[in-house]
Amino acid sequence: MSGSWWSAQRRPALVGARGAALTLVFAGALAAGAATGSWDGGPLHRSGGRAELRPDAALGAAERAGDAAASAHRGRAQLADDAEELVSRSGDRWATAYTAREYEGVQQALDGTYIGVGLSVAREHGRESAAGSRVAGVKRGSPAAEAGVREGDRLLTVGGSTVRGVPVTDVVALLRGSGGEGRAAAAPGSEVGVLLERDGRRWRAALERTRLSTRTVTVDRLDDGTARVRVAAFTRGSGEQVREAVAAQPEGTGVLLDLRGNSGGLVEEAVDAAGAFLDGGLVATYDAGDGQRALYAEHGGDGRRPVAVLVDGGTMSAGELLAGALQDRGRAVIVGARTFGKGAVQIPRQLPDGSVAELTVGHYTTPGGRRVEGTGIVPDLPVEAGAVERARRVLGGLGTGA
Repeated sequence: MSGSWWSAQRRPALVGARGAALTLVFAGALAAGAATGSWDGGPLHRSGGRAELRPDAALGAAERAGDAAASAHRGRAQLADDAEELVSRSGDRWATAYTAREYEGVQQALDGTYIGVGLSVAREHGRESAAGSRVAGVKRGSPAAEAGVREGDRLLTVGGSTVRGVPVTDVVALLRGSGGEGRAAAAPGSEVGVLLERDGRRWRAALERTRLSTRTVTVDRLDDGTARVRVAAFTRGSGEQVREAVAAQPEGTGVLLDLRGNSGGLVEEAVDAAGAFLDGGLVATYDAGDGQRALYAEHGGDGRRPVAVLVDGGTMSAGELLAGALQDRGRAVIVGARTFGKGAVQIPRQLPDGSVAELTVGHYTTPGGRRVEGTGIVPDLPVEAGAVERARRVLGGLGTGA
């Protein structure tokens, strides 16, 4: 499946009057320091007998919803010039403010690619470290891996600047070559020098930045033959990866869809993933300022394969949309713990200073009419420990041929 990341057709971006891409997204925890991706891409539209949500209609709905959200906040925010001010005065529980540089990282997070050296960084603690940075992980085959950097190495300087006391997000920005607010990351092929320490020995390395990809969908086979498909987040292309992973399994093999810790992401990718298990039909509805919109799965999915879905308190937003759709449609048994309960539909708005305010414009409901916001998805089989084993038993009861 390594070649499938870019196989999904890119949908047109929805761009509003102020230049912000107006993609409907379900807020998630995608803005972590090592985030990689893009907000662009329109809501999924469906061909077939039912009414479809086409990009032009979605654009109008998103713009109207965004304008309505801005108007609702305008009295309190007095047309704030920066996202931080707008968010602080909005009264929106899920509103988030990003600087231009931070938002660049969020865009990369949803696109599944980034320009970097293959290091993930964490803050050190303790007397010796004085809040320095350490290498939390090294991507296989990356420039950092080829230079011999290992997990646990202390990172002392990046580009000649000390990283002691520097926030992790700023350390990541230095590694990627972001020179300041609103400036893009350095181009592939550029170099960054680092000073590292391991077991008391210090050395320097010149790391060449390159374009790297993250995979949010992984597949493994359990010892009883069950295929486990893990989805960490719905970044661009992850829906297609889920569909390909399911289609690649032998007929009758049970699928354990693992959405534990899924941090949300792009609506269209969650809907696309639902199409792996549904032969068309409703996935979710959401309110968009001027009424409700419906999202449908494409026809052709495997509607007979045994499916169990693992969820927990870290399953959020788009992950909850998928779990709720499969539960309401009677397509899967949900196993685990109650999900987070974050059903907010949001759009980003770019402000004059380049910062971005992400504002809630509505909430989604499952095919059965359940509102997820604040309540989450309640599993069919609540399990605190041993969820994988219980899910495997469920699949056996559903008639898996594995």
